[in-house]
Amino acid sequence: MSLAGKTAIVTGAGSGINLAFARLLLRKQCNVIVADLALRPEAEEVVAAHSSPSRSPARAVFQRTDVREWPQLERAGVYEPVSRPSSSAYPCLFPRFLALICIDLSPQQPFSSFWHPPGSSASRDLPDSDRYALLDINLTHPIRTTQLAIAHFLSKRRQSASSTSSTPSTNHVVHISSIAGQVTPLLAPLYNASKHGISGFVRTLAPLDRHHGIRVTAVAPGVIDTPLWRDNPEKLRLVNEAGGDKWVSAEEVAEVMGALVGDGGKDEIEVVKGTGSSSGDGPEGKGMVRIEGGLILEIGKGRVRKVEQFNDAGPQGAGNSVGNMPLVDGEILEMLGSGTWGV
Repeated sequence: MSLAGKTAIVTGAGSGINLAFARLLLRKQCNVIVADLALRPEAEEVVAAHSSPSRSPARAVFQRTDVREWPQLERAGVYEPVSRPSSSAYPCLFPRFLALICIDLSPQQPFSSFWHPPGSSASRDLPDSDRYALLDINLTHPIRTTQLAIAHFLSKRRQSASSTSSTPSTNHVVHISSIAGQVTPLLAPLYNASKHGISGFVRTLAPLDRHHGIRVTAVAPGVIDTPLWRDNPEKLRLVNEAGGDKWVSAEEVAEVMGALVGDGGKDEIEVVKGTGSSSGDGPEGKGMVRIEGGLILEIGKGRVRKVEQFNDAGPQGAGNSVGNMPLVDGEILEMLGSGTWGV
């Protein structure tokens, strides 16, 4: 599928992985609606550089969105500018046909921690809110956004079927899972649960590709060099670069996401096979896997691996582990044994 002239909604594109993906889409002349709470300076530059047809063939528009609020997700999905440019040359910023939805969290959003219960001094969840913000952001928001996307895609396909005999192109929803959807570090029970949930959700929707041309896939990044890590001291102290921990760039993840949505028109992607994958035994090598609904691709440093549904060996290679995790897990166990923790 050519990305030129298509439109993508990218939640969480104010920074990090999805900002890198937005840049890739714009380079491919795909319009981007950036749905986030705020833009980091580098994201502001991207939006400004694609603010008008005279500056770029692809447009980028920032739609302020708190993904925990469903009405705001709906507004992002059927975007209309609050104030249209006065010139009649711009009656509409984008066509309403949206080809891509990419879903990620925003680092500006509040996070929850299982080990800081609602009401404790370090908690970011209010005791009377009846919810964990992290689950709203990481799990509920992607599920609701996918519902909206599927409804939109089905509506457009019905309209296309009534007006033309041509075969509709595949539509895409790309989720950001994580290696935390495979492993279970004690530090982050809520985060682990959310990413396990995303991976299961994506696999569940695999039949939509074959029956309705709606391809729901996911990437499962490792340790990504983004503000979500660099600006968070609690996360950053997990990384032991002196001990060999490696960072994966956001651009490496974005390239794989581009392949998932058909950039280059290929139906396959090269992945690592052998050790670390149930698709082969013995020494690690490379092979091709078909891009289809339900596919989840782990992304480490310089390597991509298909995450198998059954008998998967778990994250492998550089960029998929943090050396100081056992130390932090030990601190949690010690805290629990001190008698000071409670709800």
